[in-house]
Amino acid sequence: MLTLMGTLNSPYTRKVRLMLLENNILHKFVIDLPRDIDSKIAKFNPLKRIPVLILEDGTCIFDSPVITDYIDSISESDLIPKDIFNRMLVKRWEAIADGIMDAAVQIRIEWDRKIEQQDQLLIDKYNDAISLALSFLDHELHSKTFCHGSSITLADLALISAIIYLDFRQPERNWREQYPNIKLWYGHIYSRDSIQDSLLVCV
Repeated sequence: MLTLMGTLNSPYTRKVRLMLLENNILHKFVIDLPRDIDSKIAKFNPLKRIPVLILEDGTCIFDSPVITDYIDSISESDLIPKDIFNRMLVKRWEAIADGIMDAAVQIRIEWDRKIEQQDQLLIDKYNDAISLALSFLDHELHSKTFCHGSSITLADLALISAIIYLDFRQPERNWREQYPNIKLWYGHIYSRDSIQDSLLVCV
């Protein structure tokens, strides 16, 4: 059985969990916070980052885009299209969603510092990057049900993971009023069983 290590609130971990859930791939989810003193993450990923996917033979896969590619390779779904051009477009959605996650995580790191040590220019820079990315994605979505094509793909799973994280860490960000196309898309996607399952503790 595959073992996924990560945390419940990590958007990168959620993206990978959604890939596993949407593909109905049996796995064990182990919650491990890298900054905890008894964390085992460093044993599997020298960068001490999550998520980590451990294969049955003990092989460790890390960095979420690498993991999503691997999951796609062992599944029969079209969460990542086989056609080169459409695959690129879906992976581009993933890259933008990951960029939103990266920026939101960096903001969180700054906010965790003492007020006098926070770099407001850096916070503003990352917030601007998130706003620009959301504006771009809102334009790309138009009124579509799915980010790419006529069915769910990794593009949707990556973006929903980023948006859920924004709601968790930046509830003051009024994205629903500013980006109506994302709001409409979110309403379609959020109710999926995989999304709801990813919100639950699963050990």
